[in-house]
Formats: sequence, C-alpha cells, structure tokens
Amino acid sequence: MAPFSLASFSLAGRVALLTGASRGLGRSMAEAMARVGAHVILNGRDEAALAEAVGAITEAGFSAEAAAFDVTDEAAAQAAIADILARHGRIDIFVGNAGIQHRKPLVEWETADFTRILTTHLTSHFALARDVARPMLAQGKGRIIFTTSIMGPRVARPTVPGYAAAKGALDALTRALAVELGPKGITVNAIAPGFFGTELNSALVANPEFTAWISGRTPVGRWGDPGEIAGAAVFLASDAASYVNGHVLYVDGGLTVAM
Repeated sequence: MAPFSLASFSLAGRVALLTGASRGLGRSMAEAMARVGAHVILNGRDEAALAEAVGAITEAGFSAEAAAFDVTDEAAAQAAIADILARHGRIDIFVGNAGIQHRKPLVEWETADFTRILTTHLTSHFALARDVARPMLAQGKGRIIFTTSIMGPRVARPTVPGYAAAKGALDALTRALAVELGPKGITVNAIAPGFFGTELNSALVANPEFTAWISGRTPVGRWGDPGEIAGAAVFLASDAASYVNGHVLYVDGGLTVAM
C-alpha cells in the first residue's frame, strides 16, 4: 500500500448506487460521495424527489443521476443494475439504505406488516448485494455498505419489532457477506445510525417529550443531523477503509455506550 494521504478518501472515477437516496441519510451520503468524485446514482420510488435531489447535486457541479425503482421489486432492481452496467461498465460502491417504518403495539401488528418491513430492509438488500456483487467480482474490487441501526443489534424500543428484527438480521448479513467476499476484493460494512432528524422519524421529531428524551439520553445532547452521516459513508467507500471489513460503524452520538 502507498503511504496514507488525503487522496485515500477520493472516490474519483467510481460509480456508486445508493438506495433510498432521494432524502434523509441516503441523500446526505450521495451528496458527500459526489463531492469527493464519485458518479452517484440515487435510487428511490418518488421520481419528483429524486429529480430534485439529483438536480441539487449536478447544479453544484458534481455528477449524479436517478434510478427510480422499488427495491422490493426484484425484476425492476435487476433491470436498473443492468442499465447501469450497460451505460457505465461498472458498479464500484453499493449503499443499501432504503427503508420504511411501522409503529404499533405488538398485538396490533399483522403478519403482513412484519413481512413488509423485513422485505424492504433485509430481503431486498440481500438481493441487491448479490446482484451488484457479480460485476464487483469481475472487477476484483468493490464496496458494499448497509445502513443498519442501533435498533435491533444493541438496543430496542417498543412498537417497532419488525424494524428491530430486520436491522438485527442486516447486521448479521453484513458479517456473513464480509467473510465470503472479502477474499475476493469486496469489503462489506455497515453504518448504524442513532436518532437522526429525518423524514422517517418525523413523528418523533415533532414530539417534544421524545426530543427531550433524546437530548437527555444521548451524550452529545441532541438529534443527529443527516449531514453527520456523510463522513462515515465516504470513509467506508474509500481506499482509506481498505482493511475495514465486516465492521458496523455506530454513528449515534454515544447513545449506545451511555448508561
């Protein structure tokens, strides 16, 4: 390896596909990767929101495009990957970030609700990781990054059993893929956010009592800002993290280490 330099964080010439990137954490990660040289492909279901996000990146002078598809539609996802490969010839970075939420007391959950959460957070990202791994294996190099959560592997809250179960399983999937793909030049890591003020958490952000709890429970004393996820994503996608594999990077303001 060459001596360390700031160039190790450059993503120049790389093609990155990020799911759930029209807003929130996914958009912040996409913007950051674009700013350090990647051509970013933002996925989501809302074409108008995607167009706005892509427009903001390109108007700032960086390289981006949209790929509108539902991550739970395997055929649509495979078609999008094939299109990316046909036009760009490679996929260097995949960020599995798409997600939904469902909050209800356990006895009010339908099995279909649980299945829907697992399909979105876990099954779809297993399938996408499998399908992007194929060109990465041919390239001999790649980066797969999942957005997991502090919820599930480390801590839990009432009313979100599907989310906690899916994120805990995605944490395990990160390690399973890391040990299989690492010897072939592909690292697989995850970012576990704490409580960020995103659209997914809008109901909680609007609750003064919950915000006060976050302020008291988190050592840094506040919600996370979506932009504060960006550095972790760039690091794990870059050559600076070439020996980081199977790791879950907690970005939670210290919540999970505080008593």
